[in-house]
Amino acid sequence: MKNYRKAKRTIEVSVGESVRIMRELQEFSQSELAQLTGIPQSTISGIENNRIKIGVERAKVLGRALKCHPAVLVFPGWEIKDLTAA
Repeated sequence: MKNYRKAKRTIEVSVGESVRIMRELQEFSQSELAQLTGIPQSTISGIENNRIKIGVERAKVLGRALKCHPAVLVFPGWEIKDLTAA
């Protein structure tokens, strides 16, 4: 573990940006994601532009559609502390 060096976050990503990035990586349009999730396209646009908060239930639905854990969307810049050092 002496050679272990913790990675540092190099960019700030908002919740909306994380949703947009994951959507684009899956090559979905907002309309396609709306059809998959049942969330209106206007709401997805609002989430991606940080005008609408994602909420737990929407995060779960979006996570399933985007094939990622909801925490990836809700906490895009979350830093996990080394638990072995405690």
